[in-house]
Amino acid sequence: MSALLSEKAFAKINLTLRVLGRRADGYHELESLVAFADVADALTLEAGSADALETSGPFAGKSGPAGDNLVLKSLAELRRRIHDLKGGRFRLEKNLPVAAGIGGGSADAAAALRLLAKANGIALDDSRLMAAGQAVGADVPVCMESRPRIMRGVGEVLSEPLNLPPIPAVLVNPGVALVTREVFAKFQGAQAGPDLADVPTKVGALIAMLKQQDNDLTVAATACAPVVGEVLAALRSAPGSALARMSGSGATCFALFASLEQAGAAAQWLAGERKNWWVQSTTIGAVVAKT
Repeated sequence: MSALLSEKAFAKINLTLRVLGRRADGYHELESLVAFADVADALTLEAGSADALETSGPFAGKSGPAGDNLVLKSLAELRRRIHDLKGGRFRLEKNLPVAAGIGGGSADAAAALRLLAKANGIALDDSRLMAAGQAVGADVPVCMESRPRIMRGVGEVLSEPLNLPPIPAVLVNPGVALVTREVFAKFQGAQAGPDLADVPTKVGALIAMLKQQDNDLTVAATACAPVVGEVLAALRSAPGSALARMSGSGATCFALFASLEQAGAAAQWLAGERKNWWVQSTTIGAVVAKT
């Protein structure tokens, strides 16, 4: 029997998100400082078995049909580029909320591509991996290494990895799925903000820089799901909260703290106050995508 290969699919956090305009093809030009939290889905591959996907975990029931999952779409896209590609049976432990603004599906897709690369002896810098990822989804490329970067275009233009410090944080999702296209349909435009230039490597300076930025989709997401405003208000009121913001197109929001102890206490308080919310104490920064 083939060895079981495994990868983590880490949550993607948009520390900032600017919408710069709409392109002729209908997509929006973005600029976003992206980092990763150390909470993740888990994906395994039994290479050489019949192609399949089994899903378990707390959010398995909301993942939709297996045929629509980005894991199997990644396999199909890579096989279009490598015809003798060896596939297999994937098992996905779905720990991250679905349609939540933290790139769970994209991270799963990137993890699948890394597993397929392992199983087939493909170098991780093989251009066919990135091409397959781009074909699956705009956020897949930045999830391939799970390292902080500035993401531009529709997600395909990535900066070199950034040396961000680990930042204690709390993630909150109110249990409402938001469809990205519906959020953009409510988007009314954004005010001009400062460009992302030199990103600080010290926590205090980084948070000060983040306070000058925003997530331009927050108003639109709140129009789609008013509970986003409730989440942000709760995070801002948590003792020690230095910054609260929505990630991606929502509905997951995060708050940054000076210490793991403060983040843990805030998460415990929020989980007690809102038992139907998904609340996680975590660290945001660089998370190397490996077994």
